[in-house]
Amino acid sequence: MTAIPLGVPRRLVEFTLDGQEARVPEGSTILDACRAAGKDVPTLCEGDTLAPKNACRVCVVDVEGARTLAPACSRKAEPGMVVRTDTERARHSRKVVLELLASSVDLSTTPSVAQWIKEYEAKPDRFGPDAARVDEEPRVDNDLYVRDYGKCILCYKCVDACGDQWQNSFAISVAGRGFDARISVEQDGPLTDSACVYCGNCIEVCPTGALSFKSEFDMRAAGTWDQDRQTETTTVCAYCGVGCNLTLHVQDNEIVKVTSPHDNPVTHGNLCIKGRFGYQHVQNRD
Repeated sequence: MTAIPLGVPRRLVEFTLDGQEARVPEGSTILDACRAAGKDVPTLCEGDTLAPKNACRVCVVDVEGARTLAPACSRKAEPGMVVRTDTERARHSRKVVLELLASSVDLSTTPSVAQWIKEYEAKPDRFGPDAARVDEEPRVDNDLYVRDYGKCILCYKCVDACGDQWQNSFAISVAGRGFDARISVEQDGPLTDSACVYCGNCIEVCPTGALSFKSEFDMRAAGTWDQDRQTETTTVCAYCGVGCNLTLHVQDNEIVKVTSPHDNPVTHGNLCIKGRFGYQHVQNRD
């Protein structure tokens, strides 16, 4: 059954996007319009279940009359505006951002980033071997998920998901300043001593793999993780009567992780500890 949202229809906003007329519902962002038009504008910090944070700046576009480039993920479409997504200035800005990110953190598990680096001819190694890197060992202090800050781009999506946008646990925030800034729990202690409730909603929104299921982390370390061999099956969580949807990711007849559809009106991608991690009892083990 498809859920049909009810409410007052929004009027359409007309503007020019790369020389073509675009029409999107009022309140839509430029990124929404780009996606509707089939344009591939890269973004890392944008999430479809969170308010834009404007952190990564990979999605910047040229808006006629604007002094600076505008982040497409948060800039609302306005009547009559003229937007260009592929200007030399926008491409150069994306290239530099990708170079800065890739030179300082490990983006090996970030979807699409290798393609973008090639597309924008970014050269992260141009800063030389002495470029500062966030080379930290992964923090494995529990059996559910791993924190690998060497892959963190400080997009703040996990902070928002743990905070007032979803979970309201406020277990994680940002500590430090400048290059020493890190996502951290209180007193930078073990996760087990924090206010974390292990819902895993921070993993759901992490764009780089800095937060990951321990099962996925262990399989990657062993060289057995193969996403191409995995199947996805959506079902309903049986732990309570809320009706949360679960997407089971299965490889070799083993559930390797659990996510939730972002467009589901019950969960919006969010789960509790039982829904996201309580699947071991159904595994087919000898």
